Amino acid sequence: MSLAMNGKRQHKEHLYILFAQVASALANPHRLELLDLLVQSPRTVDDLAQESHMTVANTSQHLQRLKQANLVADARDGLYVRYQLADPAVARLWLDLRSVGEKQLAEVERALDAYRDHRHEFATVAPEELPILLQRDEITLLDVRPRLEYQSGHIPGAVSIPVDELEFHLDEIPRDKTVVAYCRGPYCVYADQALDLLSGQGWKVARLEEGVAEWQQAGYDLEK
Repeated sequence: MSLAMNGKRQHKEHLYILFAQVASALANPHRLELLDLLVQSPRTVDDLAQESHMTVANTSQHLQRLKQANLVADARDGLYVRYQLADPAVARLWLDLRSVGEKQLAEVERALDAYRDHRHEFATVAPEELPILLQRDEITLLDVRPRLEYQSGHIPGAVSIPVDELEFHLDEIPRDKTVVAYCRGPYCVYADQALDLLSGQGWKVARLEEGVAEWQQAGYDLEK
């Protein structure tokens, strides 16, 4: 093999080394959870640590690893440093990784059933149905994520009532409409918890399995 071809080979291998840096940064369950949270909204290290049930030190270490692979970026916001996804392509990468896992690993379905034990109890609404149902004024669309995430971006027409505040705002929800709830997507229990509470109080309910990331992936816009 010529010296020129040896040089080409080295450059090619370097490309794969760079791609492996991205894969290596993703190859940790805690870092994947941090990405999943950042898909919903930018956050500080303290916010991410609280949501992921990790120490601030461990959270910071994982964020630095993601930052080294240019998957997240940080910016100072007053006294805090706020992290966000470095590019919308990172959110798409996370959704694609999930999709491959669902198709190739049978354990994913079983693990999801164990995590979302009310998963099959509620009717579902497809994304393409939502605009029609909202226009007809047939549903109340609830975003039951934390308000920070709602403010960062939500499905048009959605009302924000975080799941941990829902029982104190029941009188604000019309009883003559079906309540459709959504949260962070199919791997989130907040909507199930909200619908369990509402159905027990007599509301007709349904779930939107998709969250804001899946909504955007399908080509729909968000409101902020």
